[in-house]
Amino acid sequence: MATPHIVILGGGFAGIATAQRLEKQLRPGEARVTLVSRENFLLFTPMLPEVCSGGIETRHIVTPVRAQLHSTQYVLGEILSIDLPQKRVDVQHTITGTKLDVSYDQLVIALGAVTSTFNIPGVAERALPLKTIEDAEVLRNRIIATLELADVAEDPAQRKKLLHYVIVGGGYTGCEAAGELVDFFHSITRFYRSIKPSDVEICLVEASGKLLVDLPAGMGAYTARNLQLRGVNVILGDGVAGIDDRGVLLQSGRLLEAGTTVWSAGVRPSPIIKDLPLDHARNGGMYVNADMSVTGWPGVWGIGDSAWIPTGEPEKWYPPTAQHAIREGPTLADNIVATLRGTSTKAFHFTSLGTMASLGARRGVVGFPNGFILTGFPAWVMWRSYYLLRLPGLDRRLRVAFDWMLGLFFSRDIAELRVYTERAQKNAERDAGLMQR
Repeated sequence: MATPHIVILGGGFAGIATAQRLEKQLRPGEARVTLVSRENFLLFTPMLPEVCSGGIETRHIVTPVRAQLHSTQYVLGEILSIDLPQKRVDVQHTITGTKLDVSYDQLVIALGAVTSTFNIPGVAERALPLKTIEDAEVLRNRIIATLELADVAEDPAQRKKLLHYVIVGGGYTGCEAAGELVDFFHSITRFYRSIKPSDVEICLVEASGKLLVDLPAGMGAYTARNLQLRGVNVILGDGVAGIDDRGVLLQSGRLLEAGTTVWSAGVRPSPIIKDLPLDHARNGGMYVNADMSVTGWPGVWGIGDSAWIPTGEPEKWYPPTAQHAIREGPTLADNIVATLRGTSTKAFHFTSLGTMASLGARRGVVGFPNGFILTGFPAWVMWRSYYLLRLPGLDRRLRVAFDWMLGLFFSRDIAELRVYTERAQKNAERDAGLMQR
């Protein structure tokens, strides 16, 4: 009898947590495990806004997948399609482009989420997302480039537009990015002789009536006050109708001139899921049972941002957050092992430890399950302490802690490293003698 093959799609919090638990629970030879991911690292997303502001070095919040797994086979590849009837996954190797057919007996779909533009005109073409490590680097380079241009701009209107930054979306990412960018500008504008911190305008736009809309009202209210006191123009209750060369057009008809627009207004599950023959949620995700199994497809499981996991209360599901994903993984792994051994599975149960957001300037906000809200410096210390301990690997924790310590004494770096741009690629080809100068 062939050894059962467990395939995990996705190397985020949920996928890694599942693989790590399987390595501990499986007996020798009981099953083999393969994890497929388009990146060879796990990105610690809660700290991503600090990368775009230069507060943390890029590599310090990514942990190689291979360093976290021991017996699991890792495949660096892009998932092209999933054939549930044939129990096969089509994968394309990220480096070579080679096509691979990966068969499975147990399949874990943990593909996470991608940025959603809601089909609003101009968003995909003109706005910068903030979801990946590349996004953070591109945004940081864009900000530095606009400062370089504004410092020598002779046209006052052009200069004003260059120094206007609009962030769309008042969730975790948008609020934290706004706070971090305020700190970033206060730290680096002194290097640009013609630019004062007051010349920079940051605008945060949220279509609903409050920030952090899914969290306790007090958290959103404090966040709005804090950002406004630090100079951020917070616009609530007005959504985006489109983005063009002039800036951001709001549904009210108001135009926000902007040289840079950051899009953090929403995400949607991986598009791979939408074509699967299973029950889909309203955002394209997949409904799963309480034990994270997929109805009608034995051996198929859903987890993380891709899956709607019921809480046990009518019409309520667990939120797609990191603290839930890292706890869903072990439960799912135990259920897979139980299935292989012919025993019963268990429903996922978890009570949130609370919610936190860092707002920069050594301020934060924390909401506890009992309704108590902690704000200011103590909340900021709690945010940093908790997430520092959650970083995978002692080396990463030490590196981030050192970054934070250096930030107390030195300004942020203003070197513009165009490692992801077309111009950088062409320059490299010219230097290698592959193109005519």
